[in-house]
Amino acid sequence: MIIELIESKPESLAGRTFEGIPQDEKLVAYFEEVQTQKSLRPGTHLHTIYMVEPAGKLDTMNVFVGINQALPLDDLEFKTFESDSYLLAKIKGSRWVMPSPDAIKAQLTAFAQSNGRELSGLFIDKIISEQEVHVIAPLK
Repeated sequence: MIIELIESKPESLAGRTFEGIPQDEKLVAYFEEVQTQKSLRPGTHLHTIYMVEPAGKLDTMNVFVGINQALPLDDLEFKTFESDSYLLAKIKGSRWVMPSPDAIKAQLTAFAQSNGRELSGLFIDKIISEQEVHVIAPLK
């Protein structure tokens, strides 16, 4: 994993927030809708922000699913970020051997502390491909 300090605002995102259980068809519909928007806009990537991650199949989750987008899109939520800098972790490898989200968060936290920075507590997953994920951690 490579971690870099980026001195600019994280990209704005357009998408949908889902709250419910992982098996809810609405979650599938949101992912499909955002994938369609992604296919219409070359150069965009799928992003997820888990506010509440499910511990099991019947636990409630809260996740934002979106694409990087400079301007709002009709009927989609638009998220912008206050932070003027962020940490970027680049993870490459098979999805079967990727580090756990907790391990990634721990490494980002340690990197921030060793550089005199503080994380905002938000972690944005940017899906580059099946073999590459970037985690964006805005700083306070």
